[in-house]
Amino acid sequence: MIFKYTFGNPFHTESAVLQIPSQSTPLPEKFGSFTCFSETNPVPKTQPLSQSSHKAQYLCGDEPAAFLWRYKMQEADRIFGLGENVRGMNRRGNIFESYCSDNPHHTEDCKSLYGAHNFLIIAPEAASPFGIFFDYPGRIVFDLGFSQADTISVIAPKAAISVYIITAEDDASESAFTDICSQFRKLTGTSYIPPRWAFGYMQSRWGYRTAEEIRAVADEYRKSDIPLEALFLDIDYMDSFQDFTVDSKAFPEFNRFVAQMAEDELHLVPIIDAGVKINKGYPVYEEGLKKGFFCADKSGDPQRPFTAAVWPGVCHFPDFLNKDARNWFGKNYRTLLECGIEGFWNDMNEPALFYTEEGLQKAFKEIDGFKNVNMGIGEYFRFTDTTNLSNRISDYKSFFHKVSKDTAGDFAAESPAVSKGNPEDKDTTYVCHNDVHNLYGFNMTRSASEAIDELMPEKRILLFSRASCIGAHRYGGIWTGDNQSLWQHLKMNVSMMPSLNMCGFLYSGADIGGFGSDVSRELLLRWLQFAVFTPLMRNHSAMGTRAQEAFRFEKPAEFAAVIEARYRLLPYLYSEFMKAALNDGMYFKPLCFAYPKDSRAAATEDQLLAGESIMCAPVVEQNATGRYVYLPEPMRMVTFGGRDKSRASTEEAFAFEDLPAGDHWINVPKDKAVFFIRPGHAVPVAELPESGLINTASVSEQKLTLLSCPAAGSASKSVTYELYSDDGESKDYLNPKNYRTLTAEC
Repeated sequence: MIFKYTFGNPFHTESAVLQIPSQSTPLPEKFGSFTCFSETNPVPKTQPLSQSSHKAQYLCGDEPAAFLWRYKMQEADRIFGLGENVRGMNRRGNIFESYCSDNPHHTEDCKSLYGAHNFLIIAPEAASPFGIFFDYPGRIVFDLGFSQADTISVIAPKAAISVYIITAEDDASESAFTDICSQFRKLTGTSYIPPRWAFGYMQSRWGYRTAEEIRAVADEYRKSDIPLEALFLDIDYMDSFQDFTVDSKAFPEFNRFVAQMAEDELHLVPIIDAGVKINKGYPVYEEGLKKGFFCADKSGDPQRPFTAAVWPGVCHFPDFLNKDARNWFGKNYRTLLECGIEGFWNDMNEPALFYTEEGLQKAFKEIDGFKNVNMGIGEYFRFTDTTNLSNRISDYKSFFHKVSKDTAGDFAAESPAVSKGNPEDKDTTYVCHNDVHNLYGFNMTRSASEAIDELMPEKRILLFSRASCIGAHRYGGIWTGDNQSLWQHLKMNVSMMPSLNMCGFLYSGADIGGFGSDVSRELLLRWLQFAVFTPLMRNHSAMGTRAQEAFRFEKPAEFAAVIEARYRLLPYLYSEFMKAALNDGMYFKPLCFAYPKDSRAAATEDQLLAGESIMCAPVVEQNATGRYVYLPEPMRMVTFGGRDKSRASTEEAFAFEDLPAGDHWINVPKDKAVFFIRPGHAVPVAELPESGLINTASVSEQKLTLLSCPAAGSASKSVTYELYSDDGESKDYLNPKNYRTLTAEC
């Protein structure tokens, strides 16, 4: 059941697709309490802190709270959700902020990352779980037992918000967690589905500057006999970092280059950034300015849009909350689609801002004041702060979006100059970007998706984004942003996956090996072992770091073996992903979602269920030869690697061990993939070609081996598996011919 509570006149975010009537009765006590603060009911001054601050009041960032939800917890209550965030699966005991943030150097104390996913599941110790979704477009604070160990406080600066409470259809059912998630997904819409080739292994690096460099990377992968599906083009492929352009010197005859890569069965995936370079003669800039499609500054003058610097220098920013601007920007993807491009990644769309001219001039002035000064500790820290110009809240508060008055609700801008706008336009108004900040990346991805669907209605195109919020999952996948080559970030990748799935982001993954810092050979191998199971499998790194293409390390055959394991599992991984997407299910789940009465499963946060049949337990510690695993029930452990010409058959390439429920130490070789099959389940695996190219096109689903684990105590000696298989390109998802039942003898 879904119950909606509405306060004030909320901004119409379009995160939800179901129309749910608002409740007129008070919130039942078992779901906590709502409070809206106003002049007659001011923010209390003696309440616990909502974040580290000397002010003893509820704060949301630097603003007093206007809305508060409080919930009292018992000692063993757990909290799941919030999608892309730091720390473990159980979010209890920490404080988080939903505010899309460009923060590549995040550690455990980070409160917000690139996505803003305001959905939680509360699992009380002695009651049924329930979900709660805060449909709100800007900064919102989640104090999950941080200020008070027994209290959740969710705080927003405007009392204009929709809140949805979701309960399981059958509170006593062991599937209550997944039922809540399924209802939430129905509320917010069907997850994006990529083409089948997007489940292959992909290589990216910021620093591939020319077509020759791209070709060289592809050639080395082929020479090393390591599978490769796609290569990514970061910002250097553009002409002066201008969206929808190609540097003709670095990439001459781009159409021909794309075609040549396609002949080699490789896809090219270019980046698109949010900022549009201010450059006379650049068509995207000229047209956007002429039609008033950029975000406004405080004047509201469409010929003087908001300006800030990103990669190209000073830029304007498309007003993605404006439907007409969204349609205009999206249609520009046609330029690259017509070159044969079949995938895109949207970046810098929090949006990231390097600086504004106003902030830069202020910094220069402040720096001048430090000349010839004997700087003590106070002066030194004030001096270093002057150069911290990126992504400032003051800058986010200085630009505006044009929206319909019906959409704006109580979020209409207070600036008289902007609110006035065009006196003849009575149907639109402006909202301050900071108040709706989390919607920007969502609507950039929407812009691309809607336009591509119109331009290529029958074909699936790969599309994923850095910034997102609830609702963006309908239009594209996401990667988890700029991470680091740290074991901690591998652990974070593991814990994020089910939380993202809860929020609808099924096509997701991290930058394998880490984007920043220098990866070790061992870390990259262990990360790849986990990424075998993640839908998005992309190795990505930053300019200036150690080159981390798999062929660059000693014993490249070990990397090939792990990546080939991905292709062997492709029939299962793709089938489970598609069934989850089409049935509003989860691809990744915490153990406790399947074993809700098992306290050990509830405490296990480094093991995941991948689809219905597999439990994976990645190695996330340096220099470890294996790890301890907890099995909630007897399972069959499978260890396997890449193709081996010395084996007589696919079956002989797999090692099996049946293990009882309980704790086990398992050996995990660096050149193998290890997973566990749940009892009564099966996993289809493909045979790989004995020689030659391995990619998604070469993996046949016509000849499969079904690995299985018999159900305990079952008299049946067979296990069935429902395989989903389609052409991987069209959108004929609901064809009954896409399903077939496989049977394995145990």
